[in-house]
Amino acid sequence: MAKAIKIVAEARASAGSSVSRRLRRTGQFPGIVYGIGKTPCPVQVNQKSFLTALGGHINEHVILDLEIAGQDVRKVLLQDVQHHPITDQVLHADFHEISMTEKLRIEIPVHLVGDPVGVTQHGGVLEFLLREVTVECLPTDIVESFAVDVTALNIGAKLSAGDIQLDPAKYTLVTAKDIAVVAVSAPREEEAKAVETAAAEPEVLKEKKEEGEGEAASKDGKSAGKEAKPSAKDAKPAAKDAKK
Repeated sequence: MAKAIKIVAEARASAGSSVSRRLRRTGQFPGIVYGIGKTPCPVQVNQKSFLTALGGHINEHVILDLEIAGQDVRKVLLQDVQHHPITDQVLHADFHEISMTEKLRIEIPVHLVGDPVGVTQHGGVLEFLLREVTVECLPTDIVESFAVDVTALNIGAKLSAGDIQLDPAKYTLVTAKDIAVVAVSAPREEEAKAVETAAAEPEVLKEKKEEGEGEAASKDGKSAGKEAKPSAKDAKPAAKDAKK
């Protein structure tokens, strides 16, 4: 389980895009706290304090102690963080209020371990088809990712969600067991052709070069023959000299 981190927030009375823009210009960002059977609570959070508390470790699997001014501290799960695509500024965050004794449904990333033998030894292509799976578990059992060892995968082999090693006492897999997570396929036809072409190019160039040299030699021979043959003009004076 990820270590609980304390975040301080303030209740936010107004909403809307213009209000959110003004809020961000002051160094804060808007957020929402929600939970099953509870009314959503809009909040605003200081971005600098938020990033410092998280220590650069922002994901959707961090349990926080959220202290809203004038209210009790709540246990929440950082559900989603939106960033500006260029500046990386925090634009919005969702906090999911949880009970530490009740199971929740959550998506946990899949982390691939090792290099498939089908790729390293046979030129296959690794296909990462499903990057996270959905499970049900207690908040205390939330992990950052599930490790999947792909080292033994050869061309044509695959691993499905049901192949992920999960502790049945902690996790219930919600994702369908037969959904492929990762597979190793044969080299694509275009890539295979490119490899064959690259391997054949030196021989083709050599053949062309040899053909070119033969043509050059043939031309030189013809030229030499032309130079050795006397012209008609040169032959006439010789004939006159003979009559004399």
